[in-house]
Amino acid sequence: MAITRFAPSPTGYLHIGGLRTALYSYLWAKKTNGEFKLRIEDTDMARNSEDAVKAILEAFEWVGMPSDCAIEYQSKRIDIYKVYIDKLLENGNAYKCYMSKEELQALRDKQEANKETPRYNGTWRPERDKVLPEIPADIEPVIRIKAPISGTIEFADGVKGAMKFDANQVDDFVIARGSGIPTYNFVVAIDDHLMGITDVIRGDDHLSNTPKQIVVYNALGFDVPKFYHIPMINNPQGKKLSKRDGAMDVMEYKRLGYLPEALLNFLVRLGWSNGDQEIFSIEEMLELFDPNNINKSASAYNSEKLNWLNSHYIKNVSNERLSKELEFFDFHLVGHDKKEMILDLCKERANTIVELKESIEAILNLPTEYETAGVNKFIKENTMGMLKQYCELLRVNEKDLHIAPDIEAVTKPFISENGLKFPELFQPIRISLTGATQAPSVYDIIAILGLEETIKRIDTAIEINFGR
Repeated sequence: MAITRFAPSPTGYLHIGGLRTALYSYLWAKKTNGEFKLRIEDTDMARNSEDAVKAILEAFEWVGMPSDCAIEYQSKRIDIYKVYIDKLLENGNAYKCYMSKEELQALRDKQEANKETPRYNGTWRPERDKVLPEIPADIEPVIRIKAPISGTIEFADGVKGAMKFDANQVDDFVIARGSGIPTYNFVVAIDDHLMGITDVIRGDDHLSNTPKQIVVYNALGFDVPKFYHIPMINNPQGKKLSKRDGAMDVMEYKRLGYLPEALLNFLVRLGWSNGDQEIFSIEEMLELFDPNNINKSASAYNSEKLNWLNSHYIKNVSNERLSKELEFFDFHLVGHDKKEMILDLCKERANTIVELKESIEAILNLPTEYETAGVNKFIKENTMGMLKQYCELLRVNEKDLHIAPDIEAVTKPFISENGLKFPELFQPIRISLTGATQAPSVYDIIAILGLEETIKRIDTAIEINFGR
């Protein structure tokens, strides 16, 4: 049974890299009948944003990945952290450091000048027979943990394999500032232990933090969880993903018209696979996902793949669901007598809910202008007469024309008898009805609009000579 967590900092919105990490954590917990927990790491008071917290929670609600426990906020746990700081001070695994900022900067400058890795030099670290400097009266001490000074720090990473760090790569890092506020690597270890976290799945940008957190675990006698460090998501050129490439607020994907199941399907494949399978329901993800099979190399963001997946889900979810999704964009089809016909037609061509809305509007809304290129290409001298004849054909057969096949049955003979090519008739009709040449089947558009509205729009286009 795996107990996992996702722990964002509310200094910005939830991006898709974070959502992918959360998804992997969620799937592994659920697959093993464990728990998925959410923690807000908000100890950085200066950078925290209440709006960011709301956006993070909103994103998790949208994608359907709720926390299995009350959401933990680190800012409300400061007293808990102080208890463990005191324990470390009492057992000698932490100590007070009175080095001033100026002294610390001078030390770093000297080390850099000597081409050494900047690190604390242990001035205030208590050792047997060591005489510590006199405590200054004007310095609020920080608390440093006693890190090992020899040997190695090792752990088995579920993605990267065996990991080994020389102990001298980890100095006596600060676990509490002079203000008393604890630092990131300390509180993460405390929280993961107290929340019972067994498996930590996170981006490999956290890999360098892991040895420090293991130092905390060991100092307090805590069990060390299993770690999985996931490679980053790159842009198609193999560089860091930018907002332009897709590294934007998760809720922006909703505003762009993506369905949550499409986004999750897209993300699960960015770093994990099951053969050549591309489409995964959440049930299939839960059945098949294993973090030990996460790819070791970075994955590449592919917007075309996301659009293809979203198009697949738009085609396959119910029309009732699509109708509700459209309401988010202030577009309502409830009560429309041709709702099912409209959605069945337009969802076949839409990559996003926004495109679906635009496609429907192009049919239902009276055109206010006509595509100039289309008019110049398809409206000829004989077009007006042909369209008038076609309108008369519709009037004569009005009682028999209800659905697209009925309209097709009378239109095809008309085309043949008049020696026309299909575009010669269909494109002028499309332009008349929608203002553009790119639109669904003419038969379907006529069936949706009805004969009266169809004839009215054609007559209007003829009357104003298609706006020329």
